[in-house]
Amino acid sequence: MTSASVKGRSGPRRAQEKGPPGAAARDRAAWFLVLPALLPILILSVGPLLYGIALAFTDAQSGRTRSTQWIGTLNFQDLLHDTLFWDSFRIGLIWAFGVTVPQFLLALGLALLLNQKLRMRWLARALAIIPWAMPEVVVGIMWRLVYNPDAGILNETIRDLGLGGGRDWLTGLATALPAVILVGIWAGMPQTTVALLAGLQNTPHELHEAAALDGAGAWRRFRTVTWPAIKPIALAITALNFIWNFNSFALVYVLTSGGPGGRTRLPMLFAYEEAFRYGQFGYAAAMGCVMVAVISVILACYLVGRIKRGEER
Repeated sequence: MTSASVKGRSGPRRAQEKGPPGAAARDRAAWFLVLPALLPILILSVGPLLYGIALAFTDAQSGRTRSTQWIGTLNFQDLLHDTLFWDSFRIGLIWAFGVTVPQFLLALGLALLLNQKLRMRWLARALAIIPWAMPEVVVGIMWRLVYNPDAGILNETIRDLGLGGGRDWLTGLATALPAVILVGIWAGMPQTTVALLAGLQNTPHELHEAAALDGAGAWRRFRTVTWPAIKPIALAITALNFIWNFNSFALVYVLTSGGPGGRTRLPMLFAYEEAFRYGQFGYAAAMGCVMVAVISVILACYLVGRIKRGEER
């Protein structure tokens, strides 16, 4: 075999392995376009996350003249025996479940209602998303006024109905956490409603008509047609809501600042106090690492479930 024939056979093969002409240039152009979006994520999210993880293995404290020493896993060992932190972790789970589950159920009912052909439906949809458009600080201040023991609208309504003299909802040991959970449900429900409503509107109307012709009632149509169509959206928004609620800070901080007696001290509030009230930056960073690990496990379970459902299809 001549060298010319070998060259003729190997040339196209090398060209095929390299890909079509201009592919590398297109890849570079794509990365160039994505880079402006990646830089803020790397600088403002990934960078501080890595710095916080490194800080968790030090004894960093407030004070310019104090040197920081590497102490290994000592902060995490202290966390294992910190009953206050694990108590706040338990409260955080109660808060996350207590907000996420009722939030989803109420949002599903509201989305089903707003999906019907109602008069002034556009106005109802606009009013439903108002809490979503309000900053958490504003929501917290507004609900503090609602819960005000002397002039709050809730206690005034109770007195007008003759049901008692009212109470201080945000400082009572038995009422503080339920009161805060109620605010969390109200503030986050519009976001879930919008997501579920989008899924309902993308469900083919012909499927409902076919099920109705087969004699299926409202519940059966929901179970066999509506729920399978919105199930992926429901699972995604529920997982995200749980993560967001577990990481809540501003709303609870404005309402109760973690009181009374730590009954509403979520993990984020506990870490904030350790860092900026007591100056224990390294210890607070270790708490943040534990919360990141918990969130990562939740995300991993969700992604594994999505992958399994995709393989079954």
